[in-house]
Amino acid sequence: MNHVKIALCQMNVVDNKEENLKKASSMIKKASSEGADIAVLPEMFNCPYENEKFIEYCENKENSSSLNTMSKLAKDLDIYILAGSIPEEIDGKIYNSSFFFNNKGEIIKNHKKVHLFDIDVPGKISFKESDTLSSGDSFNIADTPYGKIGMGICYDLRFVELSRILTLNGAEILIYPGAFNLTTGPAHWETLFKSRALDNQVYTIGVAPALNKKSNYHAYGHSLVASPWGDIIAECGFDEELKIVDIDLDKINKVREEIPVLKNRRDDLYNIIEK
Repeated sequence: MNHVKIALCQMNVVDNKEENLKKASSMIKKASSEGADIAVLPEMFNCPYENEKFIEYCENKENSSSLNTMSKLAKDLDIYILAGSIPEEIDGKIYNSSFFFNNKGEIIKNHKKVHLFDIDVPGKISFKESDTLSSGDSFNIADTPYGKIGMGICYDLRFVELSRILTLNGAEILIYPGAFNLTTGPAHWETLFKSRALDNQVYTIGVAPALNKKSNYHAYGHSLVASPWGDIIAECGFDEELKIVDIDLDKINKVREEIPVLKNRRDDLYNIIEK
C-alpha cells in the first residue's frame, strides 16, 4: 500500500507573531510525534487576516523569523512542512506566499497566490486583498517522496484552470491553505474541494485557521481532505484542532481506471476553442 500521513494544523491565529509561531511549532511537533509525514499550516498562519496586518507582519524571505522557524522544525523533526502562507515582502511589494520545506529544512517550492481575494457580498462581507497584496503568476508543484503535490492558496481553489494545469503536470495531491469566512465557508468550502477532487481525480486538502471570534475576520475553519472519488474523508470543526489523515495514494489510479476522465480528454476540443 502507498500511504502518506498528512497533518491538518488548524491553529488559532492571534495578533501576535511570536505566539502564532509557538502555536504552529507546537502543533507540528505533536503531528511529528504521531507519525505525520507532512504538516500543513493555514493561510496567513503568522498573521491576522487583515490588510493592515499584512503590512505590519510582512517579512523578507532572507530574514524571516517565520520561515527560519519552519526550516529548523522540518530539519529537527525530519518532517515535510507546507508552511501555509505568510505576507512576503519583495522589492516593496507584498505577496501572499506559501513555502514548502523538505525534511532537511530546505525550501523546495514557493507559491505566490495567483488569484487575489477581491469580493463584495452586500450586507455580508467585503474584502480586497489587492488593496495591499500583489499577485503571483506561476503554477508550482513540489516533488516529494510522497508524490508530486500541487500548491494553491485559498481563492485559487475557485479557478479550475490552475488545478487542471497542476494535475496535467503530474500532481496527485492539491493543497490549498485557506481562510474562507462565515459567508463563503458554509456555502462553498466543502463543495469546491469535492469539485476540484472530482475534476482531476486527485486528493484535495484545505487547511484553515480556527474560528477566532475576537478577530475582525472570522475564519470558517473546517480543514478537510477530499478523495479522488469526491468523498470528504476527514474534516475539522470551527475550533483549533490537529487532525492526522492517512491518505491511500493507490486510490488515485483506481479511480482513474474506473472512470477514465483524464485518459479520455478531448484535446481537439481545446484546439478548436483556441482557433
